Amino acid sequence: MSFRFIQEVMSPEELKRQLPLSDYAAKTKKERDAQIGRVFTGESDKFLVIIGPCSADNEDAVLDYMNRLAKVAERVSDKMLVIPRIYTNKPRTTGEGYKGILSQPDPEKKPDFHEGLLAMRRMHLRAIDETGLTAADEMLYPENWPYVDDILSYVAVGARSVEDQQHRLTISGMDIPAGMKNPTSGALSVMMNSVVAAQKSHTFLYRKYEVETSGNPLTHTILRGATNKHNQNIANYHYEDLMRVFEMYAERPQLKNPACIVDANHSNSNKQYDQQPRIVKEVLHSRRMNPDLYTMVKGVMVESYIEPGCQKVGGHVYGKSITDPCLGWDMTEKLLFEMAEIL
Repeated sequence: MSFRFIQEVMSPEELKRQLPLSDYAAKTKKERDAQIGRVFTGESDKFLVIIGPCSADNEDAVLDYMNRLAKVAERVSDKMLVIPRIYTNKPRTTGEGYKGILSQPDPEKKPDFHEGLLAMRRMHLRAIDETGLTAADEMLYPENWPYVDDILSYVAVGARSVEDQQHRLTISGMDIPAGMKNPTSGALSVMMNSVVAAQKSHTFLYRKYEVETSGNPLTHTILRGATNKHNQNIANYHYEDLMRVFEMYAERPQLKNPACIVDANHSNSNKQYDQQPRIVKEVLHSRRMNPDLYTMVKGVMVESYIEPGCQKVGGHVYGKSITDPCLGWDMTEKLLFEMAEIL
């Protein structure tokens, strides 16, 4: 047979019993969810900054980064809401390479999803308890949502997943903001259709149950750039691109809370991580030029870690990405304070 069953992993209920949410963490998440939700509904004009490592591969380094980030977040809290990236699942274009801490709690050892579930949840819980910040993660596997539904405050659906029906349907049952990235082709209509689908109610099969969802009014778009047929990166963060998204929202009046986040890395930066500060500043400038964009563009995504750049799996530079290259901490801190001044 094609499948070899390795081990049965614990259920979401078992994982939550083993690693429960503290009273402090539960209260913090409720407060943070409300604050972030008000940005998307327009009740708050704070700017969102979804920022952190490309992949959360080392608990101690990630928590070191998070504690630094929390101190800056407090200082800029009058202008911005910082949502740390704790990305525990990583999509791989060819299926090769490190797939995240859920798959490999030790990047240099074989996959172990049982230990990975524990490592993933332990890191998220420690982050909330130590920093008071609830995080964002990528929903790579829709069926895994119940393992983290009580700890995340933001979910992103990646460029390779945004056309998948199960992702759209699962998002429709969430009560936190969920961003739909444009696909790698750059087709904005695919991204918008995904938002339309996720904002609607659906009945479908999910984890052995027939379920019905209410629709997620906080589903929105994320611009991350595109790749053409010649494998060239094409940016879509410029003023004209933002205006096109605004016009597409206007063509779909049934959508609630029109909103857009700009991913400053990936194809938008031509995979040049050190260009992210420049891109963020251009986005902020575009918002200031047009009140419609000021209302629609709710935030940015930035990939950053302690050390700049990246290293291969097996490299042991503390706080340096083993997936996509990231801004280092010095540039990150400088960027956050500069953003606060511009805002």
